[in-house]
Amino acid sequence: MNINEINDLNELISTIQGLESKLNYNFKDKQVLLKALSHSSFSNELKSKSIKAECNERLEFFGDSILSLTVSEYLYTNYPDLPEGELSKVRAGTVCERALSKFAREIELGKYMLLGHGEEITNGRERSSILADAFEALLAAMYIDGGIEPVKAFVLPFAINEIQQILVRGNTKDYKSMLQQFVQQEHGDVLEYKLVKESGPAHDRVFETEAYLNNNVIGKGIGKSKRESEQNAAKEALLLFGQA
Repeated sequence: MNINEINDLNELISTIQGLESKLNYNFKDKQVLLKALSHSSFSNELKSKSIKAECNERLEFFGDSILSLTVSEYLYTNYPDLPEGELSKVRAGTVCERALSKFAREIELGKYMLLGHGEEITNGRERSSILADAFEALLAAMYIDGGIEPVKAFVLPFAINEIQQILVRGNTKDYKSMLQQFVQQEHGDVLEYKLVKESGPAHDRVFETEAYLNNNVIGKGIGKSKRESEQNAAKEALLLFGQA
């Protein structure tokens, strides 16, 4: 995307400067930052006006790997006694959509994004999936522009705080797997999970799930994602059976 082809150049420059101050990083190549902020709905609208434009999807793909490597290196170095399975679970909780959208909101990333009209009027700036994807794209843009050190300086404070919270909460246990193994001791038992309620605004959904064993409720769980609510339902079921 060429910023000279955009009508309101001053507004775009202001957008860049505002975000750079939050990142504590000044991009040498401003266009790579603009690309990271460009949702597909925005680039598609520009293309319809015969303006060359790229969205942030390829940067998001790259940023996902950069983030995973950065968090993996930190966990490997700083938690030498944590086994591989636990390391994987902590990393998964740190780089999931819920965590990334939270990081994005802390820097008000939605405020700086370039969205198409449709996403703008449907509150796209607050949508967790859009924010999480843009956060990964932003990391890739920083890496391309300045290498891995600026990325680490920016993202590790967020990641470290999330890692510590995960470890304090004890969310590294896979309660669903534990419950499945317990249930399988009796042949023929059927374990399933049913989503019974979904509430809250689009950017802050709350899910309620029930765990059933042979059509009997054995646990209930609430979470910010279906997976989290299922894990909490499984944990309650394990407590019922004295296994947690």
